[in-house]
Amino acid sequence: MSERTEVQTALKREARYLYCVADTGESVSLGEIGIEGSEVYTIPYRDICAVVHNCPAEPYKSSDDEVVKAWVLTHQAVIDVAWEKWGTVLPLGFDTIITAREGSDEEQNTRNWLMEEYESLKKRIEKVRGKAEYGVQVFWDPKALAQNLTETSPELKQLEEEIGSKPKGLAYMYRQKLENLLKKEMELKADECFKDFYARIKKHVDDIRVEKTKKTDQGSQMIMNLSCLVYIDKYRELGEELDEINKMDGFSVRFTGPWPPYSFVSA
Repeated sequence: MSERTEVQTALKREARYLYCVADTGESVSLGEIGIEGSEVYTIPYRDICAVVHNCPAEPYKSSDDEVVKAWVLTHQAVIDVAWEKWGTVLPLGFDTIITAREGSDEEQNTRNWLMEEYESLKKRIEKVRGKAEYGVQVFWDPKALAQNLTETSPELKQLEEEIGSKPKGLAYMYRQKLENLLKKEMELKADECFKDFYARIKKHVDDIRVEKTKKTDQGSQMIMNLSCLVYIDKYRELGEELDEINKMDGFSVRFTGPWPPYSFVSA
């Protein structure tokens, strides 16, 4: 879904700010829980609804990063409320706004959008029904793994032993060779671990998205960053599998969630 639907920045007309699409045809107010205390309510069409608040027909903008951060957190909090209330939602990105079209006001245009996208929205709702998103990040200690490889790899072990018996200049060259070989071995090990862990995790999830790894401030290194779509009654099995990985020497796991399925709602 587009981050912004027919936004007209120049006009100060009314519009509808969309938080999510929920799996209910209920028409209800959720109270003044929206951005800047806006009243959040539903606009239903058949058995689904848009969760919205009234807003000007222009994007939310601020030069203050803290203000923007607060808006985004509120956006997510409203989605959480809808998710807890109705169980299945399709989160929309921050600043998704629907305006009026010629012949229909912003309220009717929101219903028109639900009507036009109904089959697609229902398909996506079915995909995430009864499931939640979890984050899985796997880290390793590069120093510990390097030490282990040096002790277990015959080639690395031989080079390490030879360095001590070489003259200073030659020892430097051997050290460079050892470092290059160790780097290659570490890359192969990381790839091997990724494939192994991915296969083990995949058995317990409905869908997986591989995300970019992130830098860490500690001595550990992230080698895997996954978003997982998991049946709500199956998350313990995934947790048990991750516990086994976490027990491996030199590895640690961060398991977070549950959340609404932010990463799995695109067409």
